Amino acid sequence: MLDVITYDVFTETPFQGNPLAIIPQADGLTTSQMQTLARELNLSETIFVMRPENPANKAKVRIFFPKAEIPFAGHPTIGCAIHLSALADVQGDATIDFTLEENAGPVPVTVRKTDGRIWAEFTAPLLPTRCRDIRDIDLTAHALGLEPSDIGNAICTTPEAWQAGPDYLLVPVATPAALGKCKPMGAAWDSLTEQAGTISAWLFAPEAEHRFRARMFSPAGGTPEDPATGSAVVTFTGLLAQQGCFAAQSASRIEVTQGIEMGRRSDILANVEMQGGELAAVRIGGSAVRISSGRMRIPA
Repeated sequence: MLDVITYDVFTETPFQGNPLAIIPQADGLTTSQMQTLARELNLSETIFVMRPENPANKAKVRIFFPKAEIPFAGHPTIGCAIHLSALADVQGDATIDFTLEENAGPVPVTVRKTDGRIWAEFTAPLLPTRCRDIRDIDLTAHALGLEPSDIGNAICTTPEAWQAGPDYLLVPVATPAALGKCKPMGAAWDSLTEQAGTISAWLFAPEAEHRFRARMFSPAGGTPEDPATGSAVVTFTGLLAQQGCFAAQSASRIEVTQGIEMGRRSDILANVEMQGGELAAVRIGGSAVRISSGRMRIPA
C-alpha cells in the first residue's frame, strides 16, 4: 500500500485553490504505475516523490496529468515543497531552502512560516520562450464561445503560444466578464489548439496594473478546467516582458487570480527579475493547506 496525501494549493482556505495528490514514497514505482495512480486519483496533477539523484537535493519528483507526464508544474511544486518542509510542525517562524529535481531541471524552493502562515516560492527551471502566434480572431472567439470583440486587451491583441516546460496558448480576453463566459467549443477548439501546437489554453483579462484574472482549459490532457496553473503564469511573464510591461532593469510582481468560475479561487504571485531588458528569473509563490491522507493499492 502507498501513502497518499492531498493539499489544496495557491490558497490558505480548505476546499479552495487547486487540489494536489502527493505520493511521498514512490521509489520503485514504474512510469506505468504512476500514470495508473494519477488516472485513478483524477486530479489535475499528481506528484510522486523519490530519493534525489544528487544527495544535496531534497527529492526527485515526477508530475502526471491523468493522461500524461509533464516535465514541470507550478501547483505540484508549491504543494510538495510545503509538505516536505514539515514547517507545519515547527513552532514559531522558520525558513527552509532546498532543491527539487524535476524533469525540466533543478527547481530551487524557499518555504517560510511567518505568524503561522506557510508560504512557498520556487524559481522556474526554464525561462519562457515564444513559439507562435494565432492571427485568426474569428476562430479564437468561436473556439471559446465568445464574440471577436472579446478577444484582445491592453497587453496584446492576438493569442500567442509560449512554453517554459509545459506549453500554453495565451489568449487575451477583453474583460473579466467575457472571461467568465468562455467555454471550449468542439471542432473550433480542436482547430485552434491544433494551430497553436498545444492542448492547453490559458486565458487572461486585466483587472488592474499587474493584476489579472485567468482561466485554463486542457480537456485533451484530462483537465477540462484547472483552478490554478503556476507554469502558465511563468509563460505569461514572458509575454508581459516582450510587451514592455516591466522596466528594463527591475524587480516586479504580478498577481493572478484563477478558478473563480469553478468556485475554487486561487491566488498566484509571480516575482519577475529583469536585467538589461531581458527576463532573468521568474519566481512563483503561494500557500497550501493539507486536506486529507490515506492509503492506496499499488497497481499491478
